[in-house]
Amino acid sequence: MELLTPQIIALTLSLGAFAGFLAGLLGIGGGVILVPLFLWLFPLAKFPPELVVHSAFGTSLAIILPTAVSSTLGHRKRGNVDWHMVVFLALGGVVGSLLGSSAAALISGDRLKMCFGLMQIIVSLKLLFYKQSYLPPGSHDRADNLPLMLVGFVGGFFSAFFGIGGGVIAVPLMLIFLHLPIHLAVGNSSALIVVSSFFAVSGYVWYGLQQAVSAPFSWGYVNFLIALIVAPLTMAFARLGVKLASRTSQTKLVKVFAVLLLFVGVRILLKL
Repeated sequence: MELLTPQIIALTLSLGAFAGFLAGLLGIGGGVILVPLFLWLFPLAKFPPELVVHSAFGTSLAIILPTAVSSTLGHRKRGNVDWHMVVFLALGGVVGSLLGSSAAALISGDRLKMCFGLMQIIVSLKLLFYKQSYLPPGSHDRADNLPLMLVGFVGGFFSAFFGIGGGVIAVPLMLIFLHLPIHLAVGNSSALIVVSSFFAVSGYVWYGLQQAVSAPFSWGYVNFLIALIVAPLTMAFARLGVKLASRTSQTKLVKVFAVLLLFVGVRILLKL
């Protein structure tokens, strides 16, 4: 690619590290940082305009996959993953991610970008005005299988459609409807993201291969050069985020993160 200058590589790696850190700390996948990065990066790389948005989503998910594996292993060591729950979350996640990637492939890039910008704003407002004291108390009792599959389905669809991992919707659902403790919800979300992102990436590769044009170093809608450059750093910083998640009050960080999401979402909508 023409744009691999030291400055752009440094910025890409820095934001990739930040995305990995957030993935481990909050169980969100990191795509809310990666997708805006790629929406800026790929036009500079002279990607065909009709491929930019879908390639940003597919490449984000390809990086989220190994990052989520790293986060899940870290949370498992701390007892924050219930594999019985994860199985049923994953069953719903597989169906949701396949449907989500199919729906995204049928939508134009500009419309998909608008949906992403609106999603960023809605999630940021929810995080800014979110009152944890309103949540029902966490319970370590296992949730029923059907609610687990429904949460997995919604998280998987959200993940694939927006290219972000799905934790920004899966974690709140596990807290509010499944009544899971925060650390268990984050750990289970990381495991769910492994499954949903794998099938979502498969969908983005498949639909991308049906296009008449292609981008450099890409397979379908996934740019593997960028994925190979960024993924090792996101994986390393995901483990750091996991360590801090078990010993840190996340309230202030969530608020700062919400302001960042709001800024990015508004910028994306203004550039449409």
